[in-house]
Amino acid sequence: MQTGFTKEQLERLDKDLLIQLLLSQQQRLAEMDEKLQKILEQLADSNRRRFGRSTERMDIPGQMTFYNANGELIYLLNDTEAIVDQDAASEPEEVPAKKRPGKRKGKREEDLQGLPVIPVEHTLSEEDLQSAFGAEGWRRLPDEIYRRYHYVPSEIKVEEHHVAVYEGLASKTKLKAKHPSYLFRNSLASPSITAAVIDKKYDNALPLYRIEQDFKRRGINISRQDMAHWMINCSNQYLSLLYDYLHEKIYEYHVLQADETPVLVTKDGRDPGSKSYMWVYRTGASYLENPIVLYEYQKTRNASHPREFLKGFHGICITDGYQVYHTLEAEREDLRIAGCWAHARRRFDEAVKAMPKDQQKDSIAYLALRQIQSIFHEEKMLADLPAQERQKQRELLLRPKVEAYFAWAKQNIGKVLKNSKTWNGLNYSINQEKYLKVFLDDGEVPMDNNAAERTIRGFCIGKKNWVMIDTISGAKASAVLYSLVETAKANNLKPYEYFKYLLEQIPEHGEFEDNSYLEDLLPWSDKLPIECRQSK
Repeated sequence: MQTGFTKEQLERLDKDLLIQLLLSQQQRLAEMDEKLQKILEQLADSNRRRFGRSTERMDIPGQMTFYNANGELIYLLNDTEAIVDQDAASEPEEVPAKKRPGKRKGKREEDLQGLPVIPVEHTLSEEDLQSAFGAEGWRRLPDEIYRRYHYVPSEIKVEEHHVAVYEGLASKTKLKAKHPSYLFRNSLASPSITAAVIDKKYDNALPLYRIEQDFKRRGINISRQDMAHWMINCSNQYLSLLYDYLHEKIYEYHVLQADETPVLVTKDGRDPGSKSYMWVYRTGASYLENPIVLYEYQKTRNASHPREFLKGFHGICITDGYQVYHTLEAEREDLRIAGCWAHARRRFDEAVKAMPKDQQKDSIAYLALRQIQSIFHEEKMLADLPAQERQKQRELLLRPKVEAYFAWAKQNIGKVLKNSKTWNGLNYSINQEKYLKVFLDDGEVPMDNNAAERTIRGFCIGKKNWVMIDTISGAKASAVLYSLVETAKANNLKPYEYFKYLLEQIPEHGEFEDNSYLEDLLPWSDKLPIECRQSK
């Protein structure tokens, strides 16, 4: 149909054609307006991600309640707001000034507890005292004492092991004195230097080239290539034994949490820039004792990888809604997938922040955000309860709010622009309803997957620094090392001391011995040296 008309042409058109033309133009304008709204929303969200704060925190002044009026869900921010006199004078509330918290007594002593003390004496000589006091004499009062931290930069020395060798005079049989096992034959690597490199890279996120530069400034020449070989060999020969042992242990838990993040591996046999993935699995956040964190490198993100990793697990796994986990649940009767409410909330948080400020509080996204935040608020109040009691309270307090939220979401999804951020948020919640409700049935299941996201953050910080992994061997070694570092930290161990101890003990047991000794090396073992543990 022609879209450009002159005034004379329009005057010659009949009424039906004019109506058809107007309706067509209205439809095109509506489509253009939708596209413009989406572009503006995407631009605002892009600017927020680039320049704005990333926090999702939202203060809830009161609780939300719901009631049904003529088949429609009505919400109230709290009971007080429901009965307040609307004609009352709205005088501004006096907000008391925030008081600066005073220093807590005894905090300094707590901070210094467990640190070795080096006494430093400052006295006056007999001559100085005689000059000051003369014939009157003097006596010494209690010392004035002040404390300061004393820092000694790390230093590297060379251990030169002299192993005595003996020979029988008649038999000529040779016998060597007992000595520690070496990590790698003809290598300068020791448990202490290797543990230091692991700590610097996998805990403190330093790339190997920066560790190499730091060593050079101290007069030590250890190339990044040598360090990379140390990491791979340590993982393959020693630490993977403990990793596999922990993999079996993780099956003993009822609740796990899973997440994954992309990583670039340059030499994996595919085209440059192909995405690989680092998967992470950890014990549920409600298990405060003996937590386990395990990474696994894989080339792809398909269902075969969690299918293999979780084949011995029977229980509930919390995820971010990725479809492959739902595929696994459909295949097995002994595996249940739970959804993440933080992901549901995040979509509305992004939608609200993409709006002009004067429109935010009147939006459906803002109301959705407040409803979800209210559910989180109630859940937080149950944090210290035993799992069985928490489940009972969830049934009593949270289920009505959860059911009301989903009913409200289904009522309102048709009122927002399709494929907008608000629509995507509502659509995500509705599609994930089955999985988002799982936490209501089991007190051990957290309502979000934040613990897994926090666990994978250390890897993501390191990834920003070293950008890529060179080989598949390096990626697999990194998975083992990140697993043990994060598990050590979760169990309040000092990574450097723990790895040093592991690399002293595991080589002593040889390759073909029974691995039951690994029980004593687990991060929660009471047989670990005290220096491996963080002071509380």
